[in-house]
Amino acid sequence: MKVLQFLPELNAGGVERVVMVQSDHLVANGHESLVVSNGGRLVPALEKSGARHLSLPVHRKSLASLFQVRPLRRLLEQERPDILHLHSRVPGWIAWLAWRKMNPQTRPRLVSTVHGFYSVNAYSAIMTRGERVIAVSECIRDYVEKSFPKTPKATIRLVRHGIDPVNSTRAFRPDSGWLAQWQSVFPQFTGKQLLVLPGRITRLKGHEDFLKLIAALRKTHPQVHGVIVGDTHPRKRAYLGELQQLVNQLGLTNDITFVGHRSDLREVLAVSQLTFSLSTSPESFGLTTLEALALGRQVIGYDHGGVGELLRELFPSGRVPLRDETQLLAQTKRLLDAPQTPAPVKEPFTLAAMCQSTLEIYRELIESPRST
Repeated sequence: MKVLQFLPELNAGGVERVVMVQSDHLVANGHESLVVSNGGRLVPALEKSGARHLSLPVHRKSLASLFQVRPLRRLLEQERPDILHLHSRVPGWIAWLAWRKMNPQTRPRLVSTVHGFYSVNAYSAIMTRGERVIAVSECIRDYVEKSFPKTPKATIRLVRHGIDPVNSTRAFRPDSGWLAQWQSVFPQFTGKQLLVLPGRITRLKGHEDFLKLIAALRKTHPQVHGVIVGDTHPRKRAYLGELQQLVNQLGLTNDITFVGHRSDLREVLAVSQLTFSLSTSPESFGLTTLEALALGRQVIGYDHGGVGELLRELFPSGRVPLRDETQLLAQTKRLLDAPQTPAPVKEPFTLAAMCQSTLEIYRELIESPRST
């Protein structure tokens, strides 16, 4: 089987991670993997795994990107993949316009994955044009069925994202070298109960709710320290300034630390007492939530979207109604005073299950009758 995956770029991100993992799985199982994008820092790792990368400038949200329709059609006719898998809207339009003009009896079978809650319009509807449409969570499946009702339900398949249970296990502990460096860089964490909020600095991630929670906790739990993990896009620096001002207003200068982007998030989660997911806009899945639960860490999150799904199945005690500050404080106190252990993370929440389910969708589609 020859599979061509199509996305804007190959830099760090959740979609890129899924593409890389699926590509590795294809190669490991004797299939041919091609990825088309504008490139990025993950290309060397992709090619090292045995896959091929082909460059096309398909990353800009511009009408000029449509000039890539013909080059892509020529590429498809040359490479003749069995599957064309779309992961994003701009490449999705380019690919669909190229694909629909090809011979229906010989063109690749078309798969699309809905990775998020896109705006409901014709532009986003392209992600539901696949002959098979993959939803990454039950809430995304429901969103597709409700928001894009023309999508045939028979084409929709549920394939949850997953984690590697070997690397994310409750037996994992950071090594002594990492702990020594962590304590050296952040001496203020010594003897503290770390409450961690992962997520880039943006208004949708619940940072203000988190800061207010830490302020309220100090009265009864003075040993807590809030750790905010995530990078700040240059365009979001003004919001970071607002958060730092709120820290000062709440008197949290010694109780909150912004640690920026961390490539060692697994270790950070492993030393936390509680991890939080407080996005006010629903997450499509909640991969960081799943990783923390797999490490045996308690997670508190707003009960909506993909995070709500995960908590209902793996750690019901962590669910809190959206923006309910009273319940958020009460549940945090309960889990600090009487910690609980999340349920083990197993199928369908593993990388192996995700990859195998996707491969089965490819096979099923290839063997199904073609539409004329």
